[in-house]
Amino acid sequence: MQSIEGHLPLLSPLHAVLAPTGIAVVGASADPTKRGYKAMLGLIKGGYRGDIYPVNPKAASILGVNAWPSITDIPGTPALALICTPAATVPGLIAECGRRGIKGAVVLASGFAETGEAGAALEAQMMKNARAHGVRIIGPNTSGVFNLHHHVNLLALENLKPGDIGIVSQSGNMLLSLALEAQYNGQVGFSTYIGPGNQADIGFNDYLRYLGEDEQTRVATLYVEGFRDGRKFLDVAREVTAMKPVVVYKSGSTEQGQKAASSHTGALAGSYQMTVDLLRQAGVSVVQYSDEILPVAEGLGRLQKAAGKRVAVIADGGGQATIAADRLAEAGLTLATLASDTQAKLDALLLPQASTLNPVDVAGSSDANPSLLAQCMAVVADDANVDSVFLVGMFGGYSLRFAESLLGDEMRGAEAMVELAHATRKPLVIYSLYAPIKPPPLRRLHEAGLPVYASIEHAVRVLAALGERGEYLANQAAQRTKTPMQPSVNGKALFVNAKAEGRDLLEFEAKALLAEHGIHVPDERLVRNIDELGAVAAEFADRPLAMKVVSQAILHKSDAGGVKLNLVGEAALREAYQSIVASSHAYDPTATLEGVLVTPMAEKGVEVIIGMLRDPMFGPVLMFGLGGVFVEVLEDVAFRSLPITRADAESMVKQIKAQKVLEGVRGGQGVDRQALVSLLMGISQLVDAYPSIRELDLNPVIAYPENHSLGYAIVDARIIVERDQ
Repeated sequence: MQSIEGHLPLLSPLHAVLAPTGIAVVGASADPTKRGYKAMLGLIKGGYRGDIYPVNPKAASILGVNAWPSITDIPGTPALALICTPAATVPGLIAECGRRGIKGAVVLASGFAETGEAGAALEAQMMKNARAHGVRIIGPNTSGVFNLHHHVNLLALENLKPGDIGIVSQSGNMLLSLALEAQYNGQVGFSTYIGPGNQADIGFNDYLRYLGEDEQTRVATLYVEGFRDGRKFLDVAREVTAMKPVVVYKSGSTEQGQKAASSHTGALAGSYQMTVDLLRQAGVSVVQYSDEILPVAEGLGRLQKAAGKRVAVIADGGGQATIAADRLAEAGLTLATLASDTQAKLDALLLPQASTLNPVDVAGSSDANPSLLAQCMAVVADDANVDSVFLVGMFGGYSLRFAESLLGDEMRGAEAMVELAHATRKPLVIYSLYAPIKPPPLRRLHEAGLPVYASIEHAVRVLAALGERGEYLANQAAQRTKTPMQPSVNGKALFVNAKAEGRDLLEFEAKALLAEHGIHVPDERLVRNIDELGAVAAEFADRPLAMKVVSQAILHKSDAGGVKLNLVGEAALREAYQSIVASSHAYDPTATLEGVLVTPMAEKGVEVIIGMLRDPMFGPVLMFGLGGVFVEVLEDVAFRSLPITRADAESMVKQIKAQKVLEGVRGGQGVDRQALVSLLMGISQLVDAYPSIRELDLNPVIAYPENHSLGYAIVDARIIVERDQ
């Protein structure tokens, strides 16, 4: 079993709010259908040890606790107020809390910014009062909070087990689903829950910071519909994931889902793929399906990480061994190649018909001696080629399936697995088809902190998360760019001129900026009138040339008839020039033509695209993908937050699904990946050096094989200029 590495300094102001010495329940009620009743009940039944102050002008007491007519009348100074009253009352109550010295408020009511302009105005007034009086707001439109280790249960949920999983969820129903799943599991417990609601004041980054600092939380788990400050969240996530795992389920993976999220929370949903890529870049474990949230959180909380993605499978059935191997491959994991001495040790333990390759199929060897599986696990765990051990089959159910007398041997096997878990840093993950009925051997494993899953798919997802986290932590040694690129005099002048003229950089200017900073661009000539074509034709001799219109007004050159290819000789250039000018004027009579660019035709290769945008939520983001139909139809692209490390750039190229295209098809050579990585690193530095770059688009870039002299050719370049505010 692994411990959490290091800890964050206590910077979050939420510790006092979420572990309050006293709580005022504003709108406390004796009506069981009201939240003010549920909150009181949750505090009393949960054994809250601080002072409880029900506030209700019409009641002398609530559930046996003296009530007070207003916040002003409370005799003490609670750290937290739970406000259960309608939205219209909230701004005044927040001011009253501030005057009373209450530093935190949980606002349950809806009817704020998520409902429209009137609600937004009400929310703004609430925040004005909160800032004036130093009150921090959880919500509004929140489902509530609990902190089980401090007996704070403002949701009055029953059968919650204190544990080490911290949860932040924009959906109250998702929290309820996880709570019921944990109750069924029987071994999973929670530390803190927070419903962020509208995030009018405190956002996901603040909650993540708190969970990162909280000693009772081993894994932070978040259900996210939309961020308010995505860039800040990524910054905090990098800090927290260096210390403990963070699991995120991001809803809105489809266009319909994104619309639903926006209407529900009033938050921008953004691009799902971009969000997921950026979260993973920050070390976050992103789960794709809601039923993976708790299994992955449990597995990461208990096991923390694996050194890599090499898995050894021990199975007592060939069919499930095959299924496990299939799922592992699909998850990007590999079957470890067992060392010869490992196989020899397994041969000595198992019957002759057993397979000691990976997956290891014991083939009946454990039928009369199920503890043999623990011995096999110990053998493969000792192999340097193995990062994780995956037991697959019916362990825990041998006494039920074959003979009751086997129970003792299974319990001894379970104890041996527990001892192995404490002796090794390699994760041990168990799938048992008997997990749903929780026989004694599996209960023993669970109680000792070994996760047991009833689904091969869930177990594999946990193994993948452990491997991904291990690789992420290993790559943290790679620092951000140590020597930043400095803007040049010529480069700065390009942006000064463009801004003065109210335009973006023209294509030849964008390429000049790239060349200024060591990024290779093809030879090209700007031709402003037809008489200059003779010199250009002579310079490039008989090489086939391409000609493109240069105009700020014409972005899609091909649509305007502004591109001509495979031109040889001066006559062909003159004819193409006249055609481009005529077509461009016909396309947009008001367009100003700067001339045409003439350049040698690029050699054939693999088309890729590199782009950058300053996202309003996440800041500067780099994109890489396959060009042509791949980017338009398949959207086979990868995103990373800037600046990037070399490991980030390498992972972008590796992430592309159509790897066979990059590796070479039909006998073709694979592209020079390191040349692409260097180009991505160069663009990252360029964007950092020039904050005036709002968007950048290199499309297409032709990627060449490793033996090519250039590595790549930038065929087209576009840079959008950030306008001064």
